[in-house]
Formats: sequence, C-alpha cells, structure tokens
Amino acid sequence: MRALVLVPVLKQARSSASLSSDTATPAPRRSDEARLEEATGLARAIDLSIARGLIIPVSQPKPATLIGTGKIEEIKALLDENDCGLVIVDHPLTPVQQRNLEKEWQAKVIDRTGLILEIFGRRASTKEGTLQVDLAHLNYQKGRLVRSWTHLERQRGGAGFMGGPGETQIEADRRLLQERILKLERELEQVVRTRQLHRAKRRKVPHPIVALVGYTNAGKSTLFNRITGAGVLAENMLFATLDPTLRRMKLPHGRTVILSDTVGFISDLPTHLVAAFRATLEEVLEADLILHVRDMSDPDNGAQSADVLRILDDLGIDEKERSERIIEVWNKIDRLEPEAHEAVAERALGRENVMAVSAISGEGVDRLMDEISLRLAGVVTETTVVLPPEKLSLIAWIYENAMVDQREDREDGSVAFDLRLSEQQANALERKLGVFPVAEKEDWER
Repeated sequence: MRALVLVPVLKQARSSASLSSDTATPAPRRSDEARLEEATGLARAIDLSIARGLIIPVSQPKPATLIGTGKIEEIKALLDENDCGLVIVDHPLTPVQQRNLEKEWQAKVIDRTGLILEIFGRRASTKEGTLQVDLAHLNYQKGRLVRSWTHLERQRGGAGFMGGPGETQIEADRRLLQERILKLERELEQVVRTRQLHRAKRRKVPHPIVALVGYTNAGKSTLFNRITGAGVLAENMLFATLDPTLRRMKLPHGRTVILSDTVGFISDLPTHLVAAFRATLEEVLEADLILHVRDMSDPDNGAQSADVLRILDDLGIDEKERSERIIEVWNKIDRLEPEAHEAVAERALGRENVMAVSAISGEGVDRLMDEISLRLAGVVTETTVVLPPEKLSLIAWIYENAMVDQREDREDGSVAFDLRLSEQQANALERKLGVFPVAEKEDWER
C-alpha cells in the first residue's frame, strides 16, 4: 500500500525546547528531518511504499483535526495525486482527530502509537511477545471504537419476548474488549510469575546478568551476536528484534555471565507498550550491569540517548544508580570518517564508563569484554589451591567459576591449581573447602 508520512511540528514544542536550551545543561532535541527519517523508517519496517514525506508546522493544534484546514486540503490533493490510501501521522492523535481526518481525506489514518503497535504485532514471535502486543493493542483500541454500521441501533434486552432496549453495539464491543483485556492480563501475570521463577533459579547459580539496552537499530543484536556467537536476527531495520533473548557466555577471566538482549527503545514510546512490556523490561532492572548501546554514526544519537535514559528513569533506575551500573557502548564507529572515528575513540578513552566499539568489525570488543570482567569481578585474587582426594568433586566448580592458569595432578591423588578468581568466588570456594589451603595468594587489579 502507498502511504503518505506526515510529521507535525508543534510551535509550542519548539519554544519549550528553546527554553530548555537556555539552561546550563540543554536537553538534546531531535531535528525535524531526523523525525521524518525515523517515521519513514518505521513505515518501511512494515513493508509500506512511501510516496511522500512532509514536515508540517502547526502553530496552534486544532482539537478536531490537529492541523489546519488549509493543510488538510493540500494533503488531500497530494493523496489523490499520488494514489495513496494511507496516511501516517508521526504524532499521537485523539480518537476524534483520527476519525475526522479519515473523513476529510477518505483514507486510512494511523498515528505514531498505532504504527509502532503494528510493527510490534508483526515482530512478536513468542507467546509472551504476542500476549504483550495484544494487550497493548486492545488498550489502544478501547477508546477508538467507532460504530460503522446503521442496522444495529440497539440489541434487545430484558427477559421477556418483548424486551426493552438493551446495550448499544458499541457498549457490547467495549464489554467484549474489556473481557479480553482481563483475560490477557491474567495470562501475563502467569508470565511474570514464570520469569520470577527463572530469576530465582538463576540466583541459585550466581551468574551475573548483563543487559543490553539502547535506541532501536543501535546495533544491540549485532553486538549480542558478536559477543555470544548467537544467531539472533540483526538487520538495519527499526525493531528488527522484539522478543528478549538470554545467552550464557564466558568472560576473558573465566567467569560465566548471562547476556540479555532486550527490545529497542524509541522516543514517545506508547504508554500501552511500556505497561505491557514491563515483564520483559524487568530483566533490565535485575541486571548487575547494563550496556547502553549508542549508534555514534547517527547525528541524533544525543537525543536518542536522552530518550533511553528517560525510559530507564521511568523504570526506576535513577541517575546515581546509572553511574554505578551502566557502561556506554559507542557502537558503529566503523561507519565514521577517519577523522571523526579518531575523535570519538579519543573521547571514549578520556571518559569513565565509555567504550568505543564496532560490533560489525569487532574493533574495541575485546576491551569491552575486559571492562565487563573488571566491573563484575572487582579485585581479582591470584592463588594456588590444593584439592585433597575427598574434595575432587569441586574440580567442575573451579573450571566453571575461576580462570585456571595451571593444573598439577599429584601422586597422592590431590590436584593443585593456580587460579585467578574474584573475591566473591574465593569466599565461595573457601566455604566449600571448609579450610582455604593457599600456597600463595596475591591481590591484583587489572
């Protein structure tokens, strides 16, 4: 289907952005051209053919149609000229505005929320993802029920043959929608309980969790594949992956961690989706370390980063916690010109908690893995441990949780290991052994 993409730019939004720019720390503002490019990318993500894309200044939003009558007539002419049957408005529309614009243009109208819901509906592949998208879609549709028929004025009500007027058709539809919403919420509650059980099991096997977050199409899935060797779908497309993926991986110093790839964020993320995907986003809250992946080749990456941090703040991860738990991963540096590439790499080296990488070429990924190891391990202990014959069952635990530099199988049946392990792992091994037989012990920091 051919579509027209409209990006309304409200004058008051611009003025508020200019006011914020007068403060000491101006809030990054996305350019109008970047908004149009993103809206067009969202439309192409569901295989729409884009005839035109327009930026429309709106000095005073109209309660009935959002935009003025002159622009409505101009857009109607463009629809006829380009044979378009669909208009995508990159702005939230009220049910009344959506209905009035459809009447004026004689075309289907979808706002930003409806478009993102449509993409999520296509991308969801697991049962959990489908449930979450269905719930968000029904909550969105609940306020947009419009009776498109005339033959069902009222259903019959009452117990007798000549019962009086019953509920209107729209009321019946709302009741059915509400029943479906309640059913989905109950099913999602079961999903939440299942996730909590899985988390409880993971806590018993104390592997740290590292979560990838970032704006959609920042390269999270590509980085996930690079680090873990997984085959997660990674394409140059908005919301290419939706369902969360978890993989176990080994860090350079031998420690096993769980890496979680989450759904991409986007500006003005519909509240219906935030609520529906809370069970999924809780994986981020549970993470010991968060990798905030940024697309440094995108001119608007500053505004995108602000959107991601805003959503993390809504989830309950405040600024103080972010400084302790987040590593910024400046991705896609391979796309930069040589001078810009060098400048970004130098800026990253001069900042704490920032790593410049290319998930495609692998540049900087080894340094990132070392940094993850250091952040999760803290001070690493180098020690020699001798396992007596009755404790040889701990060999598997040692290989799973420590970095083995050397092993010696002795004639008396004991086994000696030269190990590197974190303070937490050393304490755990001491508890398992009862007594910590150390021949040599040294604390060192990478």
